Amino acid sequence: MAAAAPLLSLLLLLLLLLPASNAIYCDEDDCYDLLGLKQDANASEIKKAYYKLSLKHHPDKNPDPESRKLFVKIANAYEILKDESTREQYDYAIAHPEEVFYNTAQYYRAYYGHKTDPRAVLIGLLLIVSAFQYINQLTRYNQAIESVKQTPAYRNRLKALEFERTGGIASKKKGHKQMDKKVEEAVSNEVELQIHGVEKPSVWRLYGVQFILLPYFIGKVLTWEICWFWRYRVKKLPYAWEDACYLTQTSLKIPASTWKNIDESRKEDLVTRRLWEKSNMERYIAETRKESKRRR
Repeated sequence: MAAAAPLLSLLLLLLLLLPASNAIYCDEDDCYDLLGLKQDANASEIKKAYYKLSLKHHPDKNPDPESRKLFVKIANAYEILKDESTREQYDYAIAHPEEVFYNTAQYYRAYYGHKTDPRAVLIGLLLIVSAFQYINQLTRYNQAIESVKQTPAYRNRLKALEFERTGGIASKKKGHKQMDKKVEEAVSNEVELQIHGVEKPSVWRLYGVQFILLPYFIGKVLTWEICWFWRYRVKKLPYAWEDACYLTQTSLKIPASTWKNIDESRKEDLVTRRLWEKSNMERYIAETRKESKRRR
């Protein structure tokens, strides 16, 4: 119950801030009253009333500032009532003033939905999502870098590089701290490549860029599938090293970044086992479990 209290408070605040259902159309005025009409007036009566009032209050006919303001309201009321769909929405808002959110949504959909290019909306959404995605990736990556820099392995590597640069002689000069910063910058480039689970932010991995390049990626995948089918299903050629590595990686269900960090000799051993074949994979899993039990 306590958790729901903030949500209820927010809903009450929104209800207070939102105008009444009919007020969003003609402010605090009644659209029919502005034209001097009843709610059952037909289209011809609405048109006649508007032209009659426009002759009286149009800025070209009447320079009075108050008359000018009234004409703006009259013109707005006419725009609402002359269209059947918006008039129906207005009548519904009058009859159901309690449905504030629904009536507000209908109003903005009618007046701004058709004026907005869906392509512009899509591009805007992609830009916003991509910006948040990049900021999130950059934040996570920087946090990972800072975490790695606090590990003993990083500090030991830092000391080793400093030892190599000084020729094994500890520097006691004033510039010693500056040297530490330079060495730390050199080491950071190596450490960045050793962070698992967090990739360096790249523009090419953003949703917006990937969406734009989607036709290219689809064509690339189709070309790859056709070449694979022709080479290994039709011509029955032996798997190339890169393709055998791909099959091994997917069979083991490990990410590409993990596969890259595996020792070359280990890679060769795994590829030669042909783990993409079911019997070989079952044998490999049995051997792995047996080896794990033996080490225990």
